[in-house]
Amino acid sequence: MSDKKEKDSKVKSSKAKKNVEKNSGSVSKCREKDISHSCTDCGVLNCSKRNASYPEFCLTEKLTEKELEKVVKLYTENEENNKIAIASAEVEGGFYGKYTRVEEIMEVAKRIGAKKIGIATCVGLIEESRIFARILKLNGFDVYGVACKVGSVDKTDIGLDPKYTCKTGPVMCNPILQAKLLNKAGTQLNVVVGLCVGHDSLFYKYSKALATTLVTKDRVLAHNPVGALYQTRAYYKRLLQQPLWDDEDDKKKRNNRLDRLEKVRTE
Repeated sequence: MSDKKEKDSKVKSSKAKKNVEKNSGSVSKCREKDISHSCTDCGVLNCSKRNASYPEFCLTEKLTEKELEKVVKLYTENEENNKIAIASAEVEGGFYGKYTRVEEIMEVAKRIGAKKIGIATCVGLIEESRIFARILKLNGFDVYGVACKVGSVDKTDIGLDPKYTCKTGPVMCNPILQAKLLNKAGTQLNVVVGLCVGHDSLFYKYSKALATTLVTKDRVLAHNPVGALYQTRAYYKRLLQQPLWDDEDDKKKRNNRLDRLEKVRTE
């Protein structure tokens, strides 16, 4: 290599190195800017206690008077919102530490005038839903329940890989149909009993009536998911020590799922 070519090569290499360093610095700065603090980073909770100073990133502090006023109007000027918010606050204040969630649901339902209660239940919790229905009826409510397997649709019909049906069976959970049947029945308050993560979200999405939850499913912790958080210094410390999945592996699974869905659509 001639002296001139060697010199040019060194110049190019030096420029490339500077560009890399420059870009790395930019990425680092971007990452710093991307960090967004919120209420889960706050140790003050002055919005609730009103006995300290707000942190710099406080969401309450950053609100404008106009933004806050606009939201408050949603409670004061919307009749349904006002009725629900007041009923909930009355039950909280009047029965704090006295009522179970079963009793709170009935008390709120009574105060908002909901006489027909819908139950969207997991088939695995059908016995608990039957007991809940009996309690509701004893207290004068009409009850209409729909189980998650309603319609008896195969999981593979929506593109699920058959290998995921080995433990749980071929019939899919059908939260959208649960919601539509409760809508058709004219329920005024719907109660979720143990729907799977994600299935519950779809139910809320399609439910026309106000929806609340009685039981949040956790098959490992007897439907008490907060137990895992209580035990992060002991039995479930792994939750704070390592990520649940590898990003690359998750990407492959997602692509495989999309491929299966496309195959179902084209068949």
